[in-house]
Amino acid sequence: MHITRTVNAEIHYEDRGEGPALLLVHGHPFDHTMWQPQLDHFSRTHRVIAPDLRGYGATPLGAYPDSTDLGVFAEDLTDLLDDLGIHDCVLAGLSMGGQIAMELYRRHPERVRGLVLADTFPAAETDEGKAARNAMADRLIAGGAEAMRGYADEVLDRMVAPYNTHAAPHVHRMMCATDPAGAAAALRGRAERPDYRKTLTTVPFPALVVVGRDDSYTPVADAEDMHALLPHCALAVIEEAAHLPNLERPDAFNAVLETYLRSLVRPS
Repeated sequence: MHITRTVNAEIHYEDRGEGPALLLVHGHPFDHTMWQPQLDHFSRTHRVIAPDLRGYGATPLGAYPDSTDLGVFAEDLTDLLDDLGIHDCVLAGLSMGGQIAMELYRRHPERVRGLVLADTFPAAETDEGKAARNAMADRLIAGGAEAMRGYADEVLDRMVAPYNTHAAPHVHRMMCATDPAGAAAALRGRAERPDYRKTLTTVPFPALVVVGRDDSYTPVADAEDMHALLPHCALAVIEEAAHLPNLERPDAFNAVLETYLRSLVRPS
């Protein structure tokens, strides 16, 4: 992995291939290896950057130990693009990564020339959701690595459909390896996220929304709602997948993403 040290963070990331930039933003509680099938496939045609977000994988939590809001993640990614000399990119995020992608576009629309939102949703958190995220953050801080493993055991069948046994070990390892403090800080910050629905109506370029058919966290109906908000958007439902279709059905996910990337024409 590569490391870039900005004013605010020490970001560890993969940087593979040449061509138009494709920035992949992982979800919670994972790391950049969530995107391994896409790193392998798209680095043939694109410069693919897949960072570990602050508090996940090899990237330390840094100066936001209690709560890391989505704006902090978005600015980390913008700093990374600056350090790599990349002006704009196709930005793809899954779950929390999709919300970070929406936040980055909201702050810096000139840095995004394509937007891929996978298994995510744009609405602000409900009061019930805020309470649940903060309670889970407290649980992870109190219980440490043991609590992180317990959480991974509880949610694995929702992250990966039970019939996709090939993807489960990797997903479980990522979750168990996540720093509880980093996960808790992100949960608290994510609970306070803004509503991105109006932001999505302003996206001027083609976008792509992807969702697993059996995703219970962000069901197909949520994806359809996002698709309706985006002025120029394709919607792809990946069959036989839950919350992580890029790992559960990588060939199908890659085919959809490849079609989208080919549809984007960079102005001369």
